[in-house]
Amino acid sequence: MAIATVNPATGETLATFKSLTGQEIEAKLRGAVTAFALNRGRSLDDRAARMLRAAAILEERAADYGRMITLEMGKPVGASVAEVKKCALVCRYYAENAGRFLADEHITTNAQESYVRYEPLGPVLAVMPWNFPFWQVFRFAAPALMAGNVGLLKHSSNVPQSAMAIEQVLRDAGFDHDEFQTLLISSDQVAALLDDDRIKAATLTGGEGAGASVASSAGRNIKKTVLELGGSDPFIVMPSADLSEAVAVAVKARVINNGQSCIAAKRFIVHESIAPQFEKRFVEAMRALRIGDPLDEQTEIGPLATPQIVDDLEKQVHASIDAGARLLTGGHRVAGTKGNFYEPTVLADIPAGAPVRLEETFGPVAALYRVKDIDEAIAVANETTFGLGSSVWTRDSSEIRRFAAEIEAGQVFVNAMVASDPRLPFGGVKRSGFGRELGEHGIREFVNVKTVYVEKRA
Repeated sequence: MAIATVNPATGETLATFKSLTGQEIEAKLRGAVTAFALNRGRSLDDRAARMLRAAAILEERAADYGRMITLEMGKPVGASVAEVKKCALVCRYYAENAGRFLADEHITTNAQESYVRYEPLGPVLAVMPWNFPFWQVFRFAAPALMAGNVGLLKHSSNVPQSAMAIEQVLRDAGFDHDEFQTLLISSDQVAALLDDDRIKAATLTGGEGAGASVASSAGRNIKKTVLELGGSDPFIVMPSADLSEAVAVAVKARVINNGQSCIAAKRFIVHESIAPQFEKRFVEAMRALRIGDPLDEQTEIGPLATPQIVDDLEKQVHASIDAGARLLTGGHRVAGTKGNFYEPTVLADIPAGAPVRLEETFGPVAALYRVKDIDEAIAVANETTFGLGSSVWTRDSSEIRRFAAEIEAGQVFVNAMVASDPRLPFGGVKRSGFGRELGEHGIREFVNVKTVYVEKRA
């Protein structure tokens, strides 16, 4: 099977790579086992020094890697460069804090001494997506390597150059050859890896289907998994909100990464007293976005990553309109282009059962809802099967408390756009997955939480 980089702005194939053979995969697994025996014995200071070098390399090469990301998956180049720089932040965060997160915790019991140790598990398989091809990987790799594990990366098949660049960054930073390895393989080869006893755990960021497949294989083999899956995040605006700021952030939150983000706001739930004003300003701002070459610094919306994503989005929009949704702007592919461009789109009056009400939309498509009060806002926010992030806009303290307590999501951001932060745990509930990345919780996902109980010392 050939793995290729295809420029989503032009359809041009830029590079092709051969998938690994069975013998090559076996060699990488053997190398991972050997590397784990070495890495788990290294001091945290040694690991931290390497991770800090990785941060410096990412910053030095940010412009080059940013351009590569854009050519592989189409996001505006400024966002690609910012993504690489954010990876440097997560490397520094864990280099500086892993010692505190993994230190023995002494607990008072009836024993003479009792404490909890945090020990690495071994080789961890990471199945990662294309939409943030550097960030998604480093937010796994930084804590996993700092904890003493080793990583095997099965990246999305349309970003092979990003996958290999990440491996090179870590090697150049001083990590051994087999401490972090890229596997250029197909999705069909993942199950066999999960069946292999040398793989001790797995993490996946992606769609529900892929998550269910990995979780099923890992569960059959009794292996720990972390899943970050889809999202249909609500963006709720109440009467006390700063409407101008809410509209500006709403547009940014919907079209970040060309709309291809699990934590992008997708459903805009607005109190009826301010809904006409919000709708007018929001539609005007979406319509005014500049679509074009993602390598142009002035471009705000680039192409979607693959032709299939455009096809799927188009079907969701048209089926929703056929079901009774009202089209306010957009709703079509961008005419006269060779790339995967889709117009920023806004739908309203979305009936029950319409695809955009039930499914995740992975592109610049926004769904508007009007609600009469906070009870209805919370009910609409919670009606999906997803529960990843949520953004609420209000200056009412009682409303803030209710939203924080009652929205079914892994994250509630108040008067701010949902974002991942190395310092805070990140993940979802319901069909958005389980487990957490980032923060103190993230580094403890792939460790053995070992209780040590000493009744008497020798």
